[in-house]
Formats: sequence, structure tokens, C-alpha cells
Amino acid sequence: MTTESTSVPSSPGPWPTAGQALGLASLAPRRGAPDRLALPEHRRARPGSGAPLLAAVDVLAVLGGATFLGAGHHDLRLLLPVVALVLLLDARAGLHRPPAHVRALDELPALASRAGVVWCLAAAGTAAYSPTLALGPLRLCAAYAVHVGVVVLVRALLLSRRRRTARNRPRSALVVGGPGAARRFAAAAAQHPEYGVRPVGIVGVPEQVGAPRPAGESGLPVLTTTEEIHRAVIQNTVRDAVFLDDDPGLMTLFQHYGCTTWRVGGRGQDGPMGSHVWGYAWERVVPLEERRGLTAKRLLDIALAAPAMALALPVLLVCALAVRLSDGPGVLFRQERVGQHGRHFTLLKFRTLRPSDDAESATRWNVAGDRRMSAAGGFLRKSSLDELPQLWNVLRGDMSLVGPRPERPYFVAQFSKIHAGYAARHRMPVGLTGLAQVHGLRGDTSIEDRCRFDNHYIDHWSLWQDVCILVRTAAGLVRPTGS
Repeated sequence: MTTESTSVPSSPGPWPTAGQALGLASLAPRRGAPDRLALPEHRRARPGSGAPLLAAVDVLAVLGGATFLGAGHHDLRLLLPVVALVLLLDARAGLHRPPAHVRALDELPALASRAGVVWCLAAAGTAAYSPTLALGPLRLCAAYAVHVGVVVLVRALLLSRRRRTARNRPRSALVVGGPGAARRFAAAAAQHPEYGVRPVGIVGVPEQVGAPRPAGESGLPVLTTTEEIHRAVIQNTVRDAVFLDDDPGLMTLFQHYGCTTWRVGGRGQDGPMGSHVWGYAWERVVPLEERRGLTAKRLLDIALAAPAMALALPVLLVCALAVRLSDGPGVLFRQERVGQHGRHFTLLKFRTLRPSDDAESATRWNVAGDRRMSAAGGFLRKSSLDELPQLWNVLRGDMSLVGPRPERPYFVAQFSKIHAGYAARHRMPVGLTGLAQVHGLRGDTSIEDRCRFDNHYIDHWSLWQDVCILVRTAAGLVRPTGS
């Protein structure tokens, strides 16, 4: 349990309503409460349904280039590595899922550079594998030229067909942002259907919820609650959510609905020049579930938590004995916490204080200095040894080693009302430690600062950053401060 310099209402309150918080917390009712806003069945967004076809074009281009290599170079043992490398490089560059209105010429530099690397490696590998089959410069250049020509020509035909399909069957979209900017983008998209976007409504960002509608202005409806968003997504078969202003909570909400999320209007975005909607920069926001390495994150959790729990077994037994002798029966303390996507789970800790009742356990924020706490309990809290049983939560999959720290449902509800972006912390599995904690945001520190660090961690997550945070946490244990 940590102490924060944030005022919290003294009496329990309900979860924030949709109009109070447009984040995940508004979608997670308390256990046993009726679910007024049932999410539709999750659909995986498919912004590039032609990905297998574009991958097949890569294979065709390699085979076309191989026809100029001469006899003996059609051995599958030589061609398969070339095909695999082309597919890997193009997939990692996002070339199998191009933006909505991109043209083949826009992608030519990316396609040509990767093809050049692959064919140079193929020539070097062939010479090493069989010197008699070494490629001469003319044949190598011919194979490369045919490869690039085939891939650009066929992709041009496919992308042209996709643009015609987008114009004839545009996808319903909701635009998220300030009413003025959102209406201007919606008008541009409506006047240029070739981009395949058909705005059907505007979603006010949290700061603008409830803002008065401009006098005499008609057109697209302005949605200000999750109930209205829910209804619009179902009734209009909304497939895309276009963000003019970043809002992690709303992005996560739309991704749960199975919508593809896009960020427009920014500067300095990567991608080809053709990736725009009538001059608005256009970039897909990749959902957390689709990011590379999340499986590795889970494997890292298991690989580290399992031996750590085995090595810590003597320490766990000593702590359990100390709690039993000083505080009596009930060594483990179980408490309901909010995890990823608002799911509740039971967090384990060594008991350091016996609350008077369940209400105190659920709603009392700070117990530091409580005279009921024994010397053993105080030592466990100061040294953070009371958190060791959470290694079992990590092994169970309730938590990760690194992520935003989990909190109780009552406080999640309160902080979601007070701090913008707090509910968006639940996009990622909660953790034993996190970016906020290694920056000293433990104990009597700002909830707003912790929320900002947690969302920054999620937006820029990488497996290496998890390793760095774990190393910094281990180093910080030399100077324990506890909570």
C-alpha cells in the first residue's frame, strides 16, 4: 500500500459514470454490479486485409528475379532463404499493411532498398555455398531489376484496386477531437471519398465533454458518453476511430470494440508521403496486443519469477514465521485489486496490519504510523519484503514483473474521476515495479506524476526497458524505503 499526496473522498463512491470518465474504468463495474454497458464481442481490427496478397507479390518478385540467374540457381535451398528474408524485412517495415491511400511509387525506396540488401546477401551466400554458382554483376543486377519491377507493378495494380474499393465502400468512422477541428476533418473526408473514410459522428475528448455546440451548426452528432459511443459503434458498424487529439483511454476503448485507431494531423510522422487524408498526416496506432515482444514479456516473467520464488523460499518462511509470532493467525493478506483491462484479481501480501473490518481494508489509503502495526510488520513494509508473495501473482498471470502498480477498485474509481489518463494505465498488465517506482514515485508522491510515468511506459514499452527497470529496482533494494 502506498501513500499519495492526493485527496480522496472519505466515503466510498460508485464507479465513475460514462460521462465522468471516458476511460476503461467506466467500463469496469464493481463485482456483482449489473453490467449496463456490455462490450460487443471483440473483433481484431484488420486495416490491411490484403497483407497475404502483398506477401505473395514478394514471393512472385523473387521467383521472377531468379529466372535471370541461370541454371542451377533455382534450387529451393538457395531461393527459400531469399524469400524468407524478403518477407521478413517487408513485414517489419509494414509494407504488407500499407496505409489507406498510399501509392506504389511512394513505397519504391523502401521496397528497392530491402530488395537490394537481400540480393546482395544472396550473391554472397551463393558464392560461399558453391563457388561454381557465383553470381556475376550483370546477372545480379538483372535479377534485382526484375524483382523491383515486378513488385512495384503488381503492387500498383493491387493498391489501385484497393483505392477503388475504398471509394465505393467507405468504412464508417468516428472522429475524436475538438468540435471545430473534428468537423473540419470530417468535412474533408466526406468531400473526398477516395480515402475510404465516412465520418458518422464526433467524440468529444474528456476536456471538452459537455461543451456547448456552436450555434446554428448542424451535421454530425457529438458523442460525450461511453453509452453513446457504444450505440454509435453498433448502429453504424464503425470500423475506424480517427484521433486528432491523443487520448490513451479512448484509444483503448475503441480497440476493444475492434476498431482500427488512427492518429491524424501530427507533424514529423514516419511513413510515405502518400500516407495522408487530404493533407492530414495519417498514422495507424498499433494496439498493445499487436506489439512485438509481448509474448517474450510473459516468458521473461515466468523465467525470472519461478527461480526467484524458489530462491526466496527461506526468506518467505522466515517472514511468515515472524508475522505468525507477532500478529497471530492469518499470515497472508488478500486484497482485491484492479488489473489489466479493469479485471479484478486477488493480490497477496504478508499481513503487516490487521484492519478492523473489510471497509477499512478497501477504503483506507495510508496506514503508515498506525500504532496497531507490530515491529515485524513495520520492518516488512519498510524493506518491501511484504510484497514477496506477489511473485505467485506473477506466475499465475495476474501481474507482470514490470508494469503500473495495481490499486483497489475504490481508489481506481476515485482517481479516474480526478486524473485524466488514470484509467488508461490498465492497458498493460500491472506489475511488481514500474517506471514510476524507479523514479522515486513511491510513498507520499503525486498520483498525477505516477499516472504520467505509467502511460509513458506503456506507450514506449520494450522488453529491454523491462530489463532496465528490473535492474534499477534491484539496485534500489540496497537503499530500501518501503511504503
